[in-house]
Amino acid sequence: MAQNKTKPTQVSVDDHIAAIANEAQRADCLAIAKLMGKVTESEPTMWGPTIVGFGSYHYKYESGREGDSCLTGFAARKSEIAVYLAPDCAEITDLLPKLGKHKMGKGCLYIRRLSDVDTAVLEKLVTTSVKELQRRYR
Repeated sequence: MAQNKTKPTQVSVDDHIAAIANEAQRADCLAIAKLMGKVTESEPTMWGPTIVGFGSYHYKYESGREGDSCLTGFAARKSEIAVYLAPDCAEITDLLPKLGKHKMGKGCLYIRRLSDVDTAVLEKLVTTSVKELQRRYR
């Protein structure tokens, strides 16, 4: 069975964030890291080369595929920040209209700037996602 490519690494989160060229995006990532640390009560860890992750859980699908992933995390992309949330969660879907300017994929929330969204709603989204993943995969 294929191995999960995204695993925790020993790369410094501080160095990774400090290397983000766009100053505004770097500041947004620092604020998101603080928010996620507060919600998860976990220190950040690099998952692969680009994901700053918090906490972890072990998943096992009906197909038999299993692995570990971060409970929540984010990645700075070229023009946006991807925030990783639990997929297929009705509570998250209900909160999204209150968030502000964003795009949503299956389990990825994309924002251009933190100032485009309500950070209290973002914190609620992250909290809801973490609780949902912990419920699904205990």
